[in-house]
Amino acid sequence: MAIDAFAYIPLLATAGVALLLFIFLLIIKKRKSAKISFIVFLSLIILIIGILYTVINPGLMSLALTLFGATFIFIPFCAITITLPAIKESEKKKEDSISQQETPTANSPAYPIIEKLSDDQKDLLDISRDFVLQSYNAFSDRKEGLSKLLSNINKTLIAVTHADGGIILLIDDFEDIISVKSFEGDFPPPFKLPSDLPHKQIRVETYLKYATFPLRDNLFGETALSGKPELITKPELDDRIYQNSPEQFLKCGSYIIVPMKIGDSVIGEIALSRKSGNDAFTDEELDSAVTLSNFAAVTIRNIASVQEVVEHSELTKEADIASNIQQTLVPKKLPSIPNADVSVYNSFTDGVCSDFYDIIPSRKDKISFTITEVVGKGMNSLIIMVMLRAMLKLIVNTKQTADTILTWINHGIASESAMDHFASMALVNYDSTKKSIDFSTGGNTPIWLYSVDKNDLQKISKTSEPVGVEKATTYKQNSLQLKSGDIIVMYTDGLIESLNEKGDQYSFESLKRLIKANHSKSAKEITNIVKSDIKRFNGTAHQHDDQTLLIVKIQ
Repeated sequence: MAIDAFAYIPLLATAGVALLLFIFLLIIKKRKSAKISFIVFLSLIILIIGILYTVINPGLMSLALTLFGATFIFIPFCAITITLPAIKESEKKKEDSISQQETPTANSPAYPIIEKLSDDQKDLLDISRDFVLQSYNAFSDRKEGLSKLLSNINKTLIAVTHADGGIILLIDDFEDIISVKSFEGDFPPPFKLPSDLPHKQIRVETYLKYATFPLRDNLFGETALSGKPELITKPELDDRIYQNSPEQFLKCGSYIIVPMKIGDSVIGEIALSRKSGNDAFTDEELDSAVTLSNFAAVTIRNIASVQEVVEHSELTKEADIASNIQQTLVPKKLPSIPNADVSVYNSFTDGVCSDFYDIIPSRKDKISFTITEVVGKGMNSLIIMVMLRAMLKLIVNTKQTADTILTWINHGIASESAMDHFASMALVNYDSTKKSIDFSTGGNTPIWLYSVDKNDLQKISKTSEPVGVEKATTYKQNSLQLKSGDIIVMYTDGLIESLNEKGDQYSFESLKRLIKANHSKSAKEITNIVKSDIKRFNGTAHQHDDQTLLIVKIQ
Protein backbone atom coordinates (compact mmCIF):
# COMPACT_ATOMS: atom_id res chain seq x y z
CA MET A 1 0.00 0.00 0.00
CA ALA A 2 1.59 3.27 -1.08
CA ILE A 3 2.25 5.95 1.54
CA ASP A 4 0.21 9.15 1.19
CA ALA A 5 2.13 11.96 -0.50
CA PHE A 6 1.64 14.28 2.49
CA ALA A 7 3.68 11.85 4.59
CA TYR A 8 6.84 12.82 2.62
CA ILE A 9 7.21 16.10 4.57
CA PRO A 10 7.44 14.58 8.09
CA LEU A 11 9.41 11.63 6.71
CA LEU A 12 12.04 13.91 5.15
CA ALA A 13 12.04 16.07 8.28
CA THR A 14 12.69 12.94 10.38
CA ALA A 15 15.55 11.94 8.09
CA GLY A 16 16.97 15.47 8.35
CA VAL A 17 16.84 15.48 12.15
CA ALA A 18 18.43 12.02 12.24
CA LEU A 19 21.21 13.25 9.93
CA LEU A 20 21.88 16.32 12.12
CA LEU A 21 21.93 14.10 15.21
CA PHE A 22 24.35 11.74 13.45
CA ILE A 23 26.72 14.66 12.62
CA PHE A 24 26.39 16.09 16.15
CA LEU A 25 27.24 12.74 17.78
CA LEU A 26 30.12 12.25 15.35
CA ILE A 27 31.61 15.60 16.47
CA ILE A 28 31.21 14.63 20.13
CA LYS A 29 32.90 11.29 19.53
CA LYS A 30 35.76 12.96 17.61
CA ARG A 31 36.34 15.47 20.43
CA LYS A 32 36.11 12.62 22.95
CA SER A 33 33.85 14.68 25.18
CA ALA A 34 31.56 11.68 25.68
CA LYS A 35 31.42 7.96 24.81
CA ILE A 36 29.00 7.21 21.97
CA SER A 37 28.24 3.57 21.14
CA PHE A 38 28.38 2.40 17.54
CA ILE A 39 24.88 0.93 18.11
CA VAL A 40 23.48 4.51 18.15
CA PHE A 41 25.21 5.34 14.87
CA LEU A 42 23.99 2.07 13.32
CA SER A 43 20.37 2.79 14.32
CA LEU A 44 20.53 6.32 12.85
CA ILE A 45 22.04 5.04 9.59
CA ILE A 46 19.28 2.43 9.23
CA LEU A 47 16.64 5.09 9.93
CA ILE A 48 18.03 7.60 7.42
CA ILE A 49 18.57 5.08 4.61
CA GLY A 50 15.20 3.43 5.23
CA ILE A 51 13.27 6.70 5.11
CA LEU A 52 15.00 7.83 1.90
CA TYR A 53 14.32 4.43 0.31
CA THR A 54 10.65 4.69 1.32
CA VAL A 55 10.36 8.16 -0.25
CA ILE A 56 11.91 6.91 -3.50
CA ASN A 57 10.02 3.59 -3.49
CA PRO A 58 6.77 4.26 -1.56
CA GLY A 59 5.54 1.30 0.45
CA LEU A 60 4.34 0.61 3.98
CA MET A 61 6.39 -2.60 4.29
CA SER A 62 9.76 -0.88 3.67
CA LEU A 63 8.95 1.78 6.28
CA ALA A 64 7.79 -0.87 8.78
CA LEU A 65 10.97 -2.92 8.32
CA THR A 66 13.07 0.25 8.78
CA LEU A 67 11.38 1.07 12.07
CA PHE A 68 11.63 -2.58 13.19
CA GLY A 69 15.34 -2.74 12.36
CA ALA A 70 16.28 0.53 14.06
CA THR A 71 14.12 -0.10 17.13
CA PHE A 72 15.11 -3.74 17.69
CA ILE A 73 18.79 -2.87 17.55
CA PHE A 74 18.45 0.16 19.82
CA ILE A 75 16.13 -1.25 22.55
CA PRO A 76 18.42 -4.15 23.68
CA PHE A 77 21.33 -1.66 23.73
CA CYS A 78 19.32 0.61 26.05
CA ALA A 79 18.55 -2.38 28.29
CA ILE A 80 22.25 -3.23 28.51
CA THR A 81 23.17 0.43 29.19
CA ILE A 82 20.61 0.71 31.98
CA THR A 83 21.61 -2.52 33.73
CA LEU A 84 25.39 -2.02 33.39
CA PRO A 85 25.67 0.68 36.13
CA ALA A 86 23.70 -1.56 38.49
CA ILE A 87 26.08 -4.45 37.82
CA LYS A 88 29.12 -2.25 38.41
CA GLU A 89 27.59 -0.81 41.61
CA SER A 90 26.86 -4.33 42.87
CA GLU A 91 30.47 -5.37 42.21
CA LYS A 92 31.75 -2.25 43.97
CA LYS A 93 29.65 -3.05 47.05
CA LYS A 94 31.04 -6.60 47.09
CA GLU A 95 34.61 -5.25 46.87
CA ASP A 96 33.98 -2.75 49.69
CA SER A 97 32.44 -5.48 51.85
CA ILE A 98 35.42 -7.78 51.37
CA SER A 99 37.86 -4.90 52.06
CA GLN A 100 36.09 -4.11 55.34
CA GLN A 101 36.25 -7.74 56.49
CA GLU A 102 39.94 -8.27 55.82
CA THR A 103 42.89 -6.92 53.90
CA PRO A 104 44.15 -9.88 51.87
CA THR A 105 47.73 -10.43 50.88
CA ALA A 106 48.88 -10.85 47.29
CA ASN A 107 48.48 -14.63 47.66
CA SER A 108 45.00 -14.35 49.16
CA PRO A 109 42.22 -15.90 47.02
CA ALA A 110 39.96 -12.85 47.45
CA TYR A 111 41.55 -10.72 44.73
CA PRO A 112 41.48 -13.41 41.99
CA ILE A 113 37.80 -14.17 42.74
CA ILE A 114 36.78 -10.51 42.43
CA GLU A 115 38.79 -10.12 39.26
CA LYS A 116 37.20 -13.26 37.77
CA LEU A 117 33.67 -12.02 38.50
CA SER A 118 34.40 -8.70 36.85
CA ASP A 119 35.78 -10.36 33.73
CA ASP A 120 32.76 -12.69 33.54
CA GLN A 121 30.39 -9.73 33.65
CA LYS A 122 32.29 -8.03 30.84
CA ASP A 123 32.23 -11.21 28.79
CA LEU A 124 28.48 -11.60 29.25
CA LEU A 125 27.88 -8.03 28.09
CA ASP A 126 30.07 -8.61 25.01
CA ILE A 127 28.11 -11.78 24.25
CA SER A 128 24.78 -9.97 24.58
CA ARG A 129 26.05 -7.36 22.12
CA ASP A 130 26.92 -10.16 19.70
CA PHE A 131 23.35 -11.50 20.04
CA VAL A 132 22.06 -8.09 18.93
CA LEU A 133 24.38 -8.01 15.92
CA GLN A 134 23.42 -11.57 14.97
CA SER A 135 19.74 -10.62 15.12
CA TYR A 136 20.35 -7.81 12.62
CA ASN A 137 22.05 -10.24 10.22
CA ALA A 138 19.12 -12.64 10.60
CA PHE A 139 16.65 -10.00 9.39
CA SER A 140 17.89 -10.46 5.82
CA ASP A 141 17.62 -14.26 5.90
CA ARG A 142 13.94 -14.94 6.41
CA LYS A 143 14.24 -18.62 5.51
CA GLU A 144 17.02 -19.71 7.87
CA GLY A 145 17.74 -16.56 9.87
CA LEU A 146 15.98 -17.67 13.05
CA SER A 147 17.40 -21.22 12.99
CA LYS A 148 20.95 -19.88 12.51
CA LEU A 149 20.46 -17.42 15.36
CA LEU A 150 19.20 -20.19 17.67
CA SER A 151 22.17 -22.37 16.74
CA ASN A 152 24.63 -19.54 17.54
CA ILE A 153 22.91 -18.83 20.87
CA ASN A 154 22.97 -22.51 21.73
CA LYS A 155 26.68 -22.88 20.93
CA THR A 156 27.46 -19.74 22.94
CA LEU A 157 25.62 -21.00 26.04
CA ILE A 158 27.38 -24.37 25.75
CA ALA A 159 30.78 -22.63 25.61
CA VAL A 160 30.09 -20.20 28.48
CA THR A 161 28.81 -22.92 30.84
CA HIS A 162 31.29 -25.58 29.65
CA ALA A 163 28.39 -27.90 28.83
CA ASP A 164 28.63 -31.02 26.69
CA GLY A 165 25.43 -30.23 24.79
CA GLY A 166 22.33 -28.12 24.69
CA ILE A 167 18.88 -27.68 23.20
CA ILE A 168 16.68 -24.63 22.72
CA LEU A 169 12.92 -25.08 22.89
CA LEU A 170 10.24 -22.57 21.88
CA ILE A 171 6.63 -22.48 23.03
CA ASP A 172 3.77 -22.78 20.57
CA ASP A 173 0.96 -20.94 22.36
CA PHE A 174 -1.66 -22.07 19.86
CA GLU A 175 -1.08 -25.78 20.48
CA ASP A 176 0.16 -25.55 24.10
CA ILE A 177 3.37 -27.41 23.34
CA ILE A 178 7.09 -26.68 23.59
CA SER A 179 9.27 -27.89 20.70
CA VAL A 180 12.99 -28.40 20.17
CA LYS A 181 14.28 -25.84 17.65
CA SER A 182 18.04 -26.20 18.10
CA PHE A 183 20.23 -29.17 19.10
CA GLU A 184 24.00 -29.12 19.64
CA GLY A 185 26.53 -31.54 21.14
CA ASP A 186 25.71 -34.44 23.46
CA PHE A 187 22.39 -34.18 25.28
CA PRO A 188 21.22 -37.41 27.00
CA PRO A 189 17.39 -37.20 27.00
CA PRO A 190 16.14 -36.85 30.61
CA PHE A 191 12.75 -38.24 29.61
CA LYS A 192 11.53 -41.72 28.65
CA LEU A 193 12.18 -42.52 25.00
CA PRO A 194 9.53 -44.34 22.91
CA SER A 195 9.71 -48.09 23.38
CA ASP A 196 10.07 -48.71 19.62
CA LEU A 197 13.00 -46.28 19.22
CA PRO A 198 16.33 -48.16 18.80
CA HIS A 199 18.99 -47.11 21.33
CA LYS A 200 21.42 -45.98 18.65
CA GLN A 201 22.97 -42.54 19.05
CA ILE A 202 22.07 -41.21 15.60
CA ARG A 203 18.44 -42.37 15.96
CA VAL A 204 18.07 -40.84 19.42
CA GLU A 205 19.62 -37.54 18.32
CA THR A 206 17.34 -37.38 15.26
CA TYR A 207 14.33 -37.99 17.48
CA LEU A 208 15.43 -35.28 19.93
CA LYS A 209 15.95 -32.68 17.18
CA TYR A 210 12.24 -32.77 16.36
CA ALA A 211 10.81 -33.61 19.80
CA THR A 212 7.76 -31.81 21.16
CA PHE A 213 6.43 -31.84 24.71
CA PRO A 214 3.14 -30.82 26.31
CA LEU A 215 3.30 -28.01 28.84
CA ARG A 216 2.45 -30.41 31.67
CA ASP A 217 3.65 -33.69 33.20
CA ASN A 218 7.25 -33.40 31.98
CA LEU A 219 10.38 -31.56 33.05
CA PHE A 220 10.58 -29.17 30.08
CA GLY A 221 6.93 -28.19 30.08
CA GLU A 222 6.70 -27.67 33.84
CA THR A 223 9.87 -25.55 33.91
CA ALA A 224 8.44 -23.35 31.17
CA LEU A 225 5.15 -22.94 33.06
CA SER A 226 6.86 -22.13 36.37
CA GLY A 227 9.28 -19.66 34.78
CA LYS A 228 11.95 -20.70 37.30
CA PRO A 229 15.43 -21.98 36.33
CA GLU A 230 16.46 -25.49 37.34
CA LEU A 231 19.92 -26.72 38.38
CA ILE A 232 20.05 -30.52 38.55
CA THR A 233 23.29 -31.86 39.99
CA LYS A 234 22.14 -35.30 41.15
CA PRO A 235 19.87 -36.76 38.47
CA GLU A 236 19.71 -40.13 40.21
CA LEU A 237 17.84 -38.49 43.11
CA ASP A 238 15.47 -36.42 40.95
CA ASP A 239 12.23 -38.27 40.16
CA ARG A 240 11.65 -35.98 37.13
CA ILE A 241 14.68 -37.51 35.39
CA TYR A 242 14.20 -40.81 33.54
CA GLN A 243 17.30 -42.92 32.94
CA ASN A 244 17.30 -44.58 29.49
CA SER A 245 20.59 -46.49 30.04
CA PRO A 246 22.44 -48.93 29.93
CA GLU A 247 24.05 -47.28 26.89
CA GLN A 248 26.74 -44.81 27.99
CA PHE A 249 25.56 -42.01 25.67
CA LEU A 250 22.11 -42.17 27.32
CA LYS A 251 23.29 -41.89 30.95
CA CYS A 252 22.05 -38.65 32.49
CA GLY A 253 24.45 -36.24 34.18
CA SER A 254 23.96 -32.67 35.36
CA TYR A 255 21.40 -30.32 33.73
CA ILE A 256 20.66 -26.60 33.62
CA ILE A 257 17.20 -25.63 32.36
CA VAL A 258 16.51 -21.91 32.06
CA PRO A 259 13.23 -20.34 30.85
CA MET A 260 13.69 -17.52 28.33
CA LYS A 261 11.52 -14.69 29.61
CA ILE A 262 10.40 -11.28 28.40
CA GLY A 263 8.91 -9.67 31.48
CA ASP A 264 6.64 -12.32 32.96
CA SER A 265 6.12 -14.07 29.62
CA VAL A 266 8.08 -17.27 28.85
CA ILE A 267 8.76 -17.78 25.12
CA GLY A 268 10.88 -20.91 25.46
CA GLU A 269 13.83 -22.32 27.36
CA ILE A 270 17.47 -23.29 27.10
CA ALA A 271 18.53 -26.71 28.42
CA LEU A 272 22.22 -27.59 28.92
CA SER A 273 23.73 -30.94 29.85
CA ARG A 274 26.91 -32.57 31.10
CA LYS A 275 27.67 -36.22 30.63
CA SER A 276 27.45 -38.70 33.45
CA GLY A 277 30.79 -38.80 35.28
CA ASN A 278 31.68 -35.17 34.55
CA ASP A 279 31.56 -32.47 37.23
CA ALA A 280 28.11 -31.06 37.91
CA PHE A 281 27.15 -27.53 36.87
CA THR A 282 27.79 -24.81 39.47
CA ASP A 283 25.62 -21.96 40.75
CA GLU A 284 27.87 -19.48 38.93
CA GLU A 285 27.30 -21.28 35.62
CA LEU A 286 23.56 -21.26 36.28
CA ASP A 287 23.71 -17.48 36.88
CA SER A 288 25.56 -16.99 33.59
CA ALA A 289 22.97 -19.06 31.73
CA VAL A 290 20.12 -17.05 33.30
CA THR A 291 21.72 -13.72 32.34
CA LEU A 292 22.34 -14.75 28.73
CA SER A 293 18.92 -16.38 28.37
CA ASN A 294 17.27 -13.01 29.08
CA PHE A 295 19.27 -11.32 26.32
CA ALA A 296 18.58 -14.28 24.02
CA ALA A 297 14.84 -14.03 24.68
CA VAL A 298 14.70 -10.40 23.54
CA THR A 299 16.76 -11.16 20.45
CA ILE A 300 14.66 -14.19 19.46
CA ARG A 301 11.36 -12.34 19.99
CA ASN A 302 12.57 -9.46 17.81
CA ILE A 303 13.42 -11.76 14.91
CA ALA A 304 10.22 -13.76 15.26
CA SER A 305 8.12 -10.57 15.33
CA VAL A 306 9.62 -9.18 12.14
CA GLN A 307 9.37 -12.50 10.31
CA GLU A 308 5.77 -12.88 11.43
CA VAL A 309 4.83 -9.48 9.98
CA VAL A 310 6.60 -10.11 6.68
CA GLU A 311 5.35 -13.67 6.28
CA HIS A 312 1.77 -12.68 7.09
CA SER A 313 1.88 -10.00 4.41
CA GLU A 314 3.31 -12.36 1.79
CA LEU A 315 1.05 -15.28 2.73
CA THR A 316 -2.03 -13.07 2.54
CA LYS A 317 -1.21 -12.05 -1.04
CA GLU A 318 -0.30 -15.62 -2.01
CA ALA A 319 -3.39 -17.07 -0.37
CA ASP A 320 -5.68 -14.60 -2.13
CA ILE A 321 -4.26 -15.62 -5.52
CA ALA A 322 -4.55 -19.34 -4.68
CA SER A 323 -8.11 -18.91 -3.43
CA ASN A 324 -9.17 -17.15 -6.63
CA ILE A 325 -7.68 -19.93 -8.78
CA GLN A 326 -9.33 -22.54 -6.56
CA GLN A 327 -12.72 -21.06 -7.44
CA THR A 328 -12.09 -21.80 -11.14
CA LEU A 329 -11.58 -25.52 -10.39
CA VAL A 330 -15.11 -25.91 -9.02
CA PRO A 331 -17.61 -27.37 -11.54
CA LYS A 332 -19.68 -24.50 -12.91
CA LYS A 333 -22.75 -26.70 -13.23
CA LEU A 334 -23.57 -30.12 -11.83
CA PRO A 335 -24.17 -32.67 -14.63
CA SER A 336 -27.42 -34.58 -14.96
CA ILE A 337 -26.87 -38.15 -13.70
CA PRO A 338 -29.20 -41.04 -14.72
CA ASN A 339 -30.91 -42.65 -11.70
CA ALA A 340 -29.22 -40.26 -9.25
CA ASP A 341 -29.91 -36.87 -7.68
CA VAL A 342 -26.74 -34.92 -6.85
CA SER A 343 -26.12 -31.79 -4.78
CA VAL A 344 -23.08 -30.08 -3.24
CA TYR A 345 -22.61 -27.60 -0.42
CA ASN A 346 -19.22 -25.89 -0.49
CA SER A 347 -17.82 -23.00 1.55
CA PHE A 348 -14.25 -21.81 0.95
CA THR A 349 -12.39 -20.01 3.73
CA ASP A 350 -10.25 -17.15 2.42
CA GLY A 351 -6.68 -18.21 1.80
CA VAL A 352 -7.00 -21.81 3.02
CA CYS A 353 -7.35 -23.52 -0.36
CA SER A 354 -7.60 -27.13 0.82
CA ASP A 355 -10.84 -28.68 -0.55
CA PHE A 356 -11.97 -29.58 -4.02
CA TYR A 357 -14.68 -31.82 -5.44
CA ASP A 358 -15.60 -33.02 -8.91
CA ILE A 359 -18.29 -35.02 -10.71
CA ILE A 360 -17.02 -36.65 -13.91
CA PRO A 361 -19.43 -38.55 -16.21
CA SER A 362 -17.01 -40.55 -18.37
CA ARG A 363 -19.49 -43.15 -19.72
CA LYS A 364 -23.15 -44.11 -19.30
CA ASP A 365 -22.17 -46.84 -16.89
CA LYS A 366 -19.52 -44.81 -15.02
CA ILE A 367 -19.89 -41.50 -13.22
CA SER A 368 -17.08 -40.62 -10.82
CA PHE A 369 -17.63 -38.60 -7.64
CA THR A 370 -14.61 -37.34 -5.73
CA ILE A 371 -14.05 -35.15 -2.72
CA THR A 372 -10.49 -34.28 -1.67
CA GLU A 373 -8.80 -32.34 1.12
CA VAL A 374 -5.20 -31.27 0.51
CA VAL A 375 -2.93 -30.79 3.53
CA GLY A 376 -1.47 -27.29 3.65
CA LYS A 377 -2.56 -23.95 2.25
CA GLY A 378 -1.71 -21.32 -0.30
CA MET A 379 0.13 -22.01 -3.56
CA ASN A 380 1.63 -25.35 -2.48
CA SER A 381 -1.84 -26.68 -1.74
CA LEU A 382 -3.14 -25.31 -5.02
CA ILE A 383 -0.38 -26.98 -7.07
CA ILE A 384 -1.18 -30.38 -5.59
CA MET A 385 -4.88 -29.75 -6.13
CA VAL A 386 -4.35 -29.01 -9.83
CA MET A 387 -2.12 -32.09 -10.27
CA LEU A 388 -4.65 -34.38 -8.57
CA ARG A 389 -7.53 -33.03 -10.61
CA ALA A 390 -5.64 -33.35 -13.90
CA MET A 391 -4.57 -36.96 -13.25
CA LEU A 392 -8.04 -37.90 -12.04
CA LYS A 393 -9.79 -36.55 -15.15
CA LEU A 394 -7.36 -38.48 -17.34
CA ILE A 395 -7.51 -41.84 -15.54
CA VAL A 396 -11.27 -42.08 -14.84
CA ASN A 397 -11.87 -42.33 -18.58
CA THR A 398 -10.30 -45.80 -18.47
CA LYS A 399 -12.08 -48.95 -17.30
CA GLN A 400 -10.06 -49.08 -14.09
CA THR A 401 -11.78 -49.39 -10.71
CA ALA A 402 -11.53 -46.80 -7.93
CA ASP A 403 -8.72 -48.57 -6.06
CA THR A 404 -6.50 -48.74 -9.16
CA ILE A 405 -7.20 -45.11 -10.02
CA LEU A 406 -6.17 -43.97 -6.55
CA THR A 407 -3.07 -46.17 -6.65
CA TRP A 408 -1.96 -44.64 -9.96
CA ILE A 409 -2.62 -41.09 -8.75
CA ASN A 410 -0.71 -41.74 -5.52
CA HIS A 411 2.29 -43.07 -7.46
CA GLY A 412 2.34 -39.93 -9.61
CA ILE A 413 2.04 -37.49 -6.69
CA ALA A 414 4.46 -39.32 -4.38
CA SER A 415 7.12 -39.31 -7.11
CA GLU A 416 7.33 -35.51 -6.85
CA SER A 417 9.76 -35.54 -3.92
CA ALA A 418 10.55 -31.81 -4.06
CA MET A 419 7.39 -30.70 -2.24
CA ASP A 420 5.23 -31.58 0.71
CA HIS A 421 2.15 -33.14 -0.82
CA PHE A 422 -0.43 -35.05 1.14
CA ALA A 423 -4.09 -35.35 0.38
CA SER A 424 -7.06 -37.20 1.78
CA MET A 425 -9.12 -38.38 -1.19
CA ALA A 426 -12.39 -40.32 -1.56
CA LEU A 427 -13.48 -41.69 -4.97
CA VAL A 428 -16.79 -43.33 -5.90
CA ASN A 429 -17.56 -44.77 -9.35
CA TYR A 430 -21.31 -45.09 -9.92
CA ASP A 431 -22.80 -47.47 -12.48
CA SER A 432 -26.17 -45.87 -13.26
CA THR A 433 -27.32 -48.90 -15.29
CA LYS A 434 -26.93 -51.30 -12.34
CA LYS A 435 -27.24 -48.84 -9.44
CA SER A 436 -23.97 -50.13 -8.01
CA ILE A 437 -20.76 -48.45 -6.88
CA ASP A 438 -17.10 -49.30 -6.52
CA PHE A 439 -15.16 -47.00 -4.21
CA SER A 440 -11.85 -46.43 -2.46
CA THR A 441 -10.31 -43.89 -0.10
CA GLY A 442 -6.82 -42.56 0.57
CA GLY A 443 -6.57 -40.89 3.98
CA ASN A 444 -9.44 -40.15 6.33
CA THR A 445 -12.03 -38.50 4.05
CA PRO A 446 -15.02 -40.78 4.71
CA ILE A 447 -17.78 -42.27 2.58
CA TRP A 448 -21.09 -42.87 4.38
CA LEU A 449 -24.24 -44.59 3.15
CA TYR A 450 -27.77 -43.98 4.30
CA SER A 451 -29.62 -47.26 3.79
CA VAL A 452 -33.35 -46.79 3.23
CA ASP A 453 -33.95 -50.37 4.40
CA LYS A 454 -32.09 -49.93 7.70
CA ASN A 455 -33.00 -46.26 8.17
CA ASP A 456 -29.46 -45.66 9.37
CA LEU A 457 -26.28 -43.93 8.24
CA GLN A 458 -23.21 -46.22 8.23
CA LYS A 459 -19.60 -45.66 7.27
CA ILE A 460 -18.60 -47.87 4.34
CA SER A 461 -15.01 -46.67 3.87
CA LYS A 462 -11.90 -47.32 5.96
CA THR A 463 -9.06 -44.99 6.90
CA SER A 464 -5.89 -45.63 4.88
CA GLU A 465 -2.58 -44.03 3.92
CA PRO A 466 -3.09 -40.51 2.48
CA VAL A 467 -2.34 -39.91 -1.19
CA GLY A 468 1.23 -38.69 -1.72
CA VAL A 469 2.90 -40.18 1.37
CA GLU A 470 4.40 -43.43 0.10
CA LYS A 471 4.87 -44.23 -3.59
CA ALA A 472 4.41 -47.98 -3.11
CA THR A 473 1.01 -47.68 -1.36
CA THR A 474 -1.87 -49.61 -2.93
CA TYR A 475 -5.53 -49.02 -2.08
CA LYS A 476 -8.33 -51.51 -1.49
CA GLN A 477 -11.28 -52.16 -3.79
CA ASN A 478 -14.83 -52.03 -2.40
CA SER A 479 -18.16 -52.47 -4.14
CA LEU A 480 -21.80 -52.24 -3.13
CA GLN A 481 -25.25 -52.69 -4.63
CA LEU A 482 -27.63 -49.79 -3.95
CA LYS A 483 -31.39 -49.29 -3.90
CA SER A 484 -33.64 -46.36 -4.70
CA GLY A 485 -33.71 -44.01 -1.73
CA ASP A 486 -30.16 -44.86 -0.60
CA ILE A 487 -27.94 -41.81 -0.07
CA ILE A 488 -24.15 -41.54 -0.50
CA VAL A 489 -22.67 -38.90 1.85
CA MET A 490 -19.13 -37.52 1.47
CA TYR A 491 -17.63 -34.55 3.33
CA THR A 492 -14.36 -32.94 4.51
CA ASP A 493 -13.30 -32.38 8.12
CA GLY A 494 -13.98 -28.66 7.94
CA LEU A 495 -17.73 -29.35 7.86
CA ILE A 496 -18.12 -31.33 11.09
CA GLU A 497 -15.26 -29.51 12.86
CA SER A 498 -16.64 -26.02 12.27
CA LEU A 499 -16.88 -24.03 15.51
CA ASN A 500 -19.41 -21.73 17.13
CA GLU A 501 -18.65 -18.72 19.36
CA LYS A 502 -18.19 -21.01 22.39
CA GLY A 503 -15.60 -23.18 20.62
CA ASP A 504 -17.94 -26.17 20.27
CA GLN A 505 -17.71 -28.33 17.13
CA TYR A 506 -20.68 -28.94 14.85
CA SER A 507 -19.96 -32.73 14.98
CA PHE A 508 -20.90 -35.66 12.78
CA GLU A 509 -23.85 -36.48 15.03
CA SER A 510 -25.52 -33.21 14.00
CA LEU A 511 -25.02 -34.06 10.32
CA LYS A 512 -26.28 -37.61 10.81
CA ARG A 513 -29.40 -36.39 12.61
CA LEU A 514 -30.34 -34.04 9.75
CA ILE A 515 -29.81 -36.64 7.02
CA LYS A 516 -31.89 -39.27 8.80
CA ALA A 517 -34.66 -36.77 9.49
CA ASN A 518 -34.76 -35.52 5.88
CA HIS A 519 -33.82 -38.64 3.88
CA SER A 520 -37.08 -38.50 1.92
CA LYS A 521 -36.25 -35.06 0.50
CA SER A 522 -34.19 -34.34 -2.61
CA ALA A 523 -30.42 -34.04 -2.53
CA LYS A 524 -30.68 -30.28 -3.04
CA GLU A 525 -33.11 -29.91 -0.16
CA ILE A 526 -30.86 -31.95 2.14
CA THR A 527 -27.76 -29.84 1.40
CA ASN A 528 -29.75 -26.62 1.89
CA ILE A 529 -30.99 -27.86 5.27
CA VAL A 530 -27.44 -28.78 6.33
CA LYS A 531 -26.11 -25.42 5.08
CA SER A 532 -28.70 -23.46 7.07
CA ASP A 533 -28.11 -25.53 10.20
CA ILE A 534 -24.32 -25.04 10.05
CA LYS A 535 -24.64 -21.28 9.53
CA ARG A 536 -27.06 -21.07 12.45
CA PHE A 537 -24.69 -23.11 14.63
CA ASN A 538 -21.55 -21.14 13.66
CA GLY A 539 -23.11 -17.75 14.22
CA THR A 540 -20.44 -15.03 13.94
CA ALA A 541 -17.49 -17.37 14.66
CA HIS A 542 -14.73 -17.19 12.05
CA GLN A 543 -14.03 -20.52 10.32
CA HIS A 544 -10.49 -21.74 9.64
CA ASP A 545 -11.08 -24.55 7.16
CA ASP A 546 -12.98 -25.18 3.94
CA GLN A 547 -16.31 -27.00 4.21
CA THR A 548 -17.55 -29.41 1.53
CA LEU A 549 -20.51 -31.80 1.51
CA LEU A 550 -21.47 -34.04 -1.45
CA ILE A 551 -24.88 -35.79 -1.47
CA VAL A 552 -25.79 -38.46 -4.05
CA LYS A 553 -29.33 -39.84 -3.71
CA ILE A 554 -30.17 -42.96 -5.73
CA GLN A 555 -33.46 -42.73 -7.61
